[in-house]
Amino acid sequence: QVQLAESGGGSVQAGGSLKLSCTMTNDPHNSACMAWFRQAPGKEREKVAHINNVGEPTYAASVAGRFTLSKNSKLLTAYLEMNNLKPDDTAMYYCAARFWSCSAPFNYWGQGTQVTVSS
Repeated sequence: QVQLAESGGGSVQAGGSLKLSCTMTNDPHNSACMAWFRQAPGKEREKVAHINNVGEPTYAASVAGRFTLSKNSKLLTAYLEMNNLKPDDTAMYYCAARFWSCSAPFNYWGQGTQVTVSS
């Protein structure tokens, strides 16, 4: 069973930065695809970005150019660096993971970490 632990959420003013971390407990074949999703009150969950097992990130259009997703495979940790934050980025952010394909539904989820951006 895989568990995910997130950290790094908080409150920041518009234009500021935050860095989220997500560590998974095991990845026996170095095959994990890791992703960040977010959900704001009254809105549908949105995939923010994912990074495949060879470290190639893909971003939603809403965050491209502002967010950077990276991964340290030895530490089993993915990092989401968020810059130039906007009030619309306010949401609960969830880390997710699955093995091999990034295209299928994610099996493992973290508890979430709140990001609040004030204007």
